[in-house]
Amino acid sequence: EYWTVEAEANHRNTDLVAKLSVYHGEKMKQFSITEEKKASEIRLALLADADDKLIVDEVTKKQRRRNPTAPFITSTLQQEGARKLGFTAQRTMRTAQQLYEGVDIGAESVGLITYMRTDSVTLATEAIKEIRTFVRQRYGEDQVPNRPHEYKTKAKNAQEAHEAIRPTSATRLPNALKSRLPSEQLRLYELIWTRTVASQMSSAVYDTVILDLAAGLSEQASHRFRATGSVLVKPGFLIVYQEDKSGKSLQEHDRILPPLETGDRLELTQLLSEQHFTEPPPRYSEATLVRALEEYGIGRPSTYAAIISTLRNREYVEMKARRFVPTDVGKVVNRFLTENFAQYVDYEFTARMEDALDAISRGESEWVPLLQDFWKPFHEQVRHTEKSVTRAQAAQARPLGVDPASGRSVSVRMGRYGPFVQLGTRDDDDKPLFASLRPGQNMDGIMLQEALDLFRLPRELGKTADGQPVSANIGRFGPYVRYGNKFVALRDDDPFTVELPRALELIAEHAAANSAIKEFPEAGIEVRKGRYGPYVTDGRKNASVPKGRSPEDLSLDDCKALIAAAPQRGTRRKGRTSGRRQRRQPPARDG
Repeated sequence: EYWTVEAEANHRNTDLVAKLSVYHGEKMKQFSITEEKKASEIRLALLADADDKLIVDEVTKKQRRRNPTAPFITSTLQQEGARKLGFTAQRTMRTAQQLYEGVDIGAESVGLITYMRTDSVTLATEAIKEIRTFVRQRYGEDQVPNRPHEYKTKAKNAQEAHEAIRPTSATRLPNALKSRLPSEQLRLYELIWTRTVASQMSSAVYDTVILDLAAGLSEQASHRFRATGSVLVKPGFLIVYQEDKSGKSLQEHDRILPPLETGDRLELTQLLSEQHFTEPPPRYSEATLVRALEEYGIGRPSTYAAIISTLRNREYVEMKARRFVPTDVGKVVNRFLTENFAQYVDYEFTARMEDALDAISRGESEWVPLLQDFWKPFHEQVRHTEKSVTRAQAAQARPLGVDPASGRSVSVRMGRYGPFVQLGTRDDDDKPLFASLRPGQNMDGIMLQEALDLFRLPRELGKTADGQPVSANIGRFGPYVRYGNKFVALRDDDPFTVELPRALELIAEHAAANSAIKEFPEAGIEVRKGRYGPYVTDGRKNASVPKGRSPEDLSLDDCKALIAAAPQRGTRRKGRTSGRRQRRQPPARDG
């Protein structure tokens, strides 16, 4: 927690806001005021000393230049694609590949951009000449710098033979391609075109003003407020390319201060104290993760998209508000690797390996010794880990406490199908019980009582009109109601709170939706309605009715033929059974 004190003042009907910078001669830092009481004391003291006036103590004016950004390389293209277009790294690279391979623009099919896997920011001499000529003709002579901007590649071992990512011709304007390109191709091309053209335009120029205001009429006033402002004098490259994603006008973010001179007096309209809190570093977005990979030297530009897609496909992370949040699986894998293979998940491991491989490519070292130095200790570490790490350690079991009713231990751990709670151990007289975590629960946050509540399932709700028992439970495919040997998925209801009347209502809806269209009692075959369309079943195998065929017109022979051609149940999910899950059967899938 910290507090700031600000003064609102007025000069000739123009308002400005200044922040307290010096109090009793002491410079105020970000965390100088850490509680409301102190902020209130300072505010009251300033009100008494200022006498409703602020005096301009010093005016500092200077000019600031902002240079254009270098043209895109692979990593910066992925970052800007995520920030400005909302593209994943994979989508950005896929779209860039299409632009590179060639697009039909009417008279011919041409590649619209240069090679998109590069870490070089240089541009060909011919391209620079074309861009400067284009800028001169379109935006005027004053928007062309005296000398072309030159950019240095930051990446170590960069492929200098490649250019930066640029349009193959600057004269091929994005607007001219609107009718020829799909939306995502057009948006990415426009991003590349504007960044490249802007990289060879004049710098933006700002006039900045810093006002130091003394609180009080005496020359010895020891309190100071500071106000800063700037005015865009020459937009330069900002005419073409604005790094501000919002796309607002150039002047909207500039704070314009009134023209003041030393000794001018301002009317103090009010003093405000405001509470703030520090924030933890934000979670990675695609853009910031790519930048971090680049800074640490992990991978090559062409591998960033693959790295990120692996994190998502293996469910190590999930996306919340376009930020990566680690899942329980991701945390378990991370802890396991960090504890057992620390040297291989070290941030600098990949960078060191890249350096060693580059040395081989330059003929400075041999590849066989390098692979031997890597493989032998790695293989030994794998063998050692297989022998020394127990199943419970690999599952990252976390004790939660003891069940008061049974006296058995309760723990949470990771399993093949996700995190689950275990009641008891394999050494107990009774077999341990298991329950999957509910959506929103995680291994790090679940507490003992929450874990014990999971064992309230299955809940016996009562019976149907014909005497079949009804219960609620959670299976591999989610919560469900069971009646007899049939299952109804619970989509909007909670298995911990659903009652018999609601369950019977869902059962009736399910029975109506899955009623038989046609029956052949002598063969034990039925044609039924299903969630995904009509299907034929003999109780052991299900077969979808082909499109274009009426289920009412199917004969017994037609049904037998469809069932014979259908795959056996479970072949699409081979190896998905587990003894741990056998006591909870999932709801059957219609059809």
